[in-house]
Amino acid sequence: MNRYGHGLVPGRFHPPHAGHHHLVRTARDRCERVTVFVRGSSLDALPLEDRVAWMREIHPDVLVAGGTEYAGPERVDAVFTAQPYADETGRRLGAETVHVDRTHPVSSAAVREDPTAFWDFLEPPVRAALTRRVVVLGAESTGTTTMAHALADHYRRRGGVWARTRCVPEYEGGFGAPGTDLRSSDFPVIAQRQAEREEEAARDGSPVLFCDTDAFAATIWHERYTGTTSPATCEIAAHGRQHLWLLTDHRGIASEDGLPYGEQLRPWMTARFLTQLAHTGRRTAVLTGPHEERLAAAVAAVDELLAEGPHLTDTPPERR
Repeated sequence: MNRYGHGLVPGRFHPPHAGHHHLVRTARDRCERVTVFVRGSSLDALPLEDRVAWMREIHPDVLVAGGTEYAGPERVDAVFTAQPYADETGRRLGAETVHVDRTHPVSSAAVREDPTAFWDFLEPPVRAALTRRVVVLGAESTGTTTMAHALADHYRRRGGVWARTRCVPEYEGGFGAPGTDLRSSDFPVIAQRQAEREEEAARDGSPVLFCDTDAFAATIWHERYTGTTSPATCEIAAHGRQHLWLLTDHRGIASEDGLPYGEQLRPWMTARFLTQLAHTGRRTAVLTGPHEERLAAAVAAVDELLAEGPHLTDTPPERR
């Protein structure tokens, strides 16, 4: 088996999957150093910078670069590929083409068509990017926590990859907990920690993730406690990657906290959530009625989101 100085692994990695990683590791085992070159174009559904970042995280022991065509300054001794039609790259660079046998029944085109079917062939940063994220939010004592956990339980019962469905809990204590005493400076900290927990769960879970509140909800809770907006919290919310917000209506739900202001503020909170969800263009479903009706409406909204998929098939199909 030949050994090489500098090996090149070119590809779109759109998205990267187990077959790609086998290719990179094979090149790493046979070369002194390896460059992975991620090709990109304006037609790609997944941003080039994201794919470069994913490959750098997954393969920290190689150099990862991106662009439209490889033109590195260093001589390439071998081009590693699993494609029978990729010899031209090697010829152009004056390098030997090394064909690597496929060991995984997966292709990027298949993943783009149905990520769920190939979920176990994806690494954590890719799963986090493709996970559909659903937030349950609402005024205090409107059943947000109950609903978030009920949804996670519902999808876990589907089995298979869905058995890993996660629910991200609300920050300790909760915004609406009796006796809660929060300062303005607490909210960016809570929002950031909530976002970090969400990201951790998305990397480890199923194709759908349920969140009991999020950074956007924290912006409304800041208004509820202080009467003003929090630019720092709003900035964190603006970088969120959620896809659907389920608002638990206050009507028909008895207050459980026993606090006299609860009944007065819950209608205001519901209205404020609705206003800001609409103003910011967030996809929303309002859950009303008893718990069983709310759960059925929530499942219908989530199933509709999942049926749409992550919209990765807008680009022309490719063989890999």
